[in-house]
Amino acid sequence: MAESLEYTKLEARYQRYREILKNLTLMSDIFMRNVLKQKECTEYILQVIMGRDDLKVLEQVLQKDYKNLQGRSAILDCVVQDSDGKQFDVEIQQENEGASPKRARYHAGLMDMNTLNPGEDFDELPECHVIFITQKDALGRNLPIYHIDRTIRENGEDFGDESHIIYVNSSRQDDTPLGRLMHDFHCKSAAEIRNDILARRVRELKETQEGVEHMCREMDQIYQEGAVQGRKEGRAEGRAEGRIEGEMTAKKNMAMSLAGMGLSAEKIAEAAKVSVQLVQEWLMGKTDLAK
Repeated sequence: MAESLEYTKLEARYQRYREILKNLTLMSDIFMRNVLKQKECTEYILQVIMGRDDLKVLEQVLQKDYKNLQGRSAILDCVVQDSDGKQFDVEIQQENEGASPKRARYHAGLMDMNTLNPGEDFDELPECHVIFITQKDALGRNLPIYHIDRTIRENGEDFGDESHIIYVNSSRQDDTPLGRLMHDFHCKSAAEIRNDILARRVRELKETQEGVEHMCREMDQIYQEGAVQGRKEGRAEGRAEGRIEGEMTAKKNMAMSLAGMGLSAEKIAEAAKVSVQLVQEWLMGKTDLAK
């Protein structure tokens, strides 16, 4: 009986995941990560952003956890090395708060700190590009792309440290190679995507049984991790401050997991049975659980 109930719950979750999957785009973290598991997709995206048809991806790592000397970590979406030895960190950001200039600086520093081996000279650091693809215009100058490099203030010359930061404004979808790529980033179906490489991968993940089942497993893993963490924190807070606070902590963790799948605040509020306002506050980093 218990096993049957668990199976029914799992089937119900998977049905929700299938509905969620229909609306995911390349701007959704979980979907983008799975698209980029096919290296030629990463290669094409970097070729367009960098304006280099000859760029070849040598190796890549998805969701890599980098730590600094103090143990502060950051999980980088996609870390790439090309055939010239250059390094790239590609980040998808739905909210401008997650793409602040100092976060870009931190990501660049983490990549540098985790590149050199003991005894290697600083001059052996490879050229590094941190790329933020943002939902809105994070820097607010109404440009499709921003290239940020260190220069010598007195004469405007390049400093030459080979550390670069790039912001791509995905809301600009004009008739250029970059604009067409950003159009594809916002498409829900493979039929809408103009590039064959991306369309083929999106179709595989959304329209084949194998791809759909894979995405459902990916989403369920995120859900389960959030639920386990929520129960742990909920039990601790339940002992210390009462059962209601514990339950709200569990709901908050579930909400954060669902947000990672690309759900709207309205859908998350419906699933967690809380107000849309409370979900929005959780997603903005506010921690009041009493509402």
